[in-house]
Amino acid sequence: MESSRRDLLRHPVSFAGAALATVAGLSILALFTSSLLGFEGGGPYVGILAYVLLPGVFVVGLVLMPVGLAMARRRRRRLAATGSTEPPLPILDFNRPRTRAIGLIFVALTTVNVLILAAASYKGLELMDSTQFCGSCHSVMDPEVTAHDRSPHARVACVACHIGPGASWFVKSKLSGTWQVISVTLGLYPRPIPTPVHNLRPARETCEQCHWPTKFVGDRLQILTHHDDDAASTPTKTVLLLHVGGSQGVRARGIHWHVDPAVKVRYLADAKREHIEEVELLDADGSRRVYKAKADPVADAHWREMDCVDCHNRPTHIYKSPEEEVNAALDSGRIDRTALPFAYREAVKALRQKYPTREAAMAGIAAQFEGFYAKSDPAHAAERRPALTAAVAELRAIWSRNVWPNMNIQWGTYVSFLGHGGAPPDPTVGCMRCHDGDHATSDGKVIPNDCDLCHNLLAQDEKDPAILKQLAP
Repeated sequence: MESSRRDLLRHPVSFAGAALATVAGLSILALFTSSLLGFEGGGPYVGILAYVLLPGVFVVGLVLMPVGLAMARRRRRRLAATGSTEPPLPILDFNRPRTRAIGLIFVALTTVNVLILAAASYKGLELMDSTQFCGSCHSVMDPEVTAHDRSPHARVACVACHIGPGASWFVKSKLSGTWQVISVTLGLYPRPIPTPVHNLRPARETCEQCHWPTKFVGDRLQILTHHDDDAASTPTKTVLLLHVGGSQGVRARGIHWHVDPAVKVRYLADAKREHIEEVELLDADGSRRVYKAKADPVADAHWREMDCVDCHNRPTHIYKSPEEEVNAALDSGRIDRTALPFAYREAVKALRQKYPTREAAMAGIAAQFEGFYAKSDPAHAAERRPALTAAVAELRAIWSRNVWPNMNIQWGTYVSFLGHGGAPPDPTVGCMRCHDGDHATSDGKVIPNDCDLCHNLLAQDEKDPAILKQLAP
């Protein structure tokens, strides 16, 4: 026993292992204790140090200790066989100028190396947290990066929603990322990439870091512009007063009544959460109600507690319909409806054609859209050329940011659950998954589907709504 302790401290390998294991172990213990006491500063980086880097150093130290002991015993047997004695440990006499100089140089170079390593490690971790890094798998992530860049969360980094604060989810994401790298390398990834509804962190730990569930928003006015299929692509307005609501006083109300801390909603649905079989409501008064759909049971159904992403399932990676995109382009003037008769109708028609590749789409959109005007009114072809060129460029851009044949992403591949959900001509999901008038309790109470619960319709498809004149005379 005495010889083992002596070997542990005399042999440089075992001594280094003991030093590494002791320092790493004490550091892990200190950081873990501080986290138990509620000190969570430093974001994920302290967690990476405590739960990734230091455990690695600790294991290396533990491995070096028996290796050094074995080397020390082998050396002692070899010396005993030759009749030699074990050499003494070197004596460092810092009274000698040469020893002091070497020591200072060693300390200085070690400090510089540690600083370089720390800076490189920090920048490496910072890079892994960047949107550029997350989107670096080009053919796979190009659609999601493109959608992110034009979303309401374009200036929010991917990790803020997909990982969130703390170390544990950072480590989980990197372990998941390892398999993703293998999948991309070997071409094993699904096409299209599914919406990650099953492995997202709970919204209270991500979304609610910015969007306060106790914040009362109230009512908001929304004005939607649509264009008709007539020659003038006549714009019409739909005006809604949205009851956004939220928490207020003792009870939440409006669309976001679900965020009331005293209310708990669970539902039984299929894997995609598009078809909901049962809804369980635990109300603030302690009552429990279960609403069941009249339709056939959902295959492979699972229970889930409702949170933000059950309605806002595409809050960042938003893919729009041709109708939405063309309405916006006409409304902003990127497509000139005054110079191009039937612009809305023909633009949607050109976009809705199915093209096998990007190259085919770029050629096909131009041929479809320009071909209509060449056939219908060739006499005005020259004067329409600038408007046609601009419109074709816009339609190509619209198609390119919503359709990706190499990833099997077409119009409507990613369905939004927000509002009525879906996209024309198939708005079949969204709120209506539950608020369809079909889910009822055993005593006949149904989940209400009254439109006025969420919004008041102040004008619908009107050319010149009177309500807008009253608001802005």
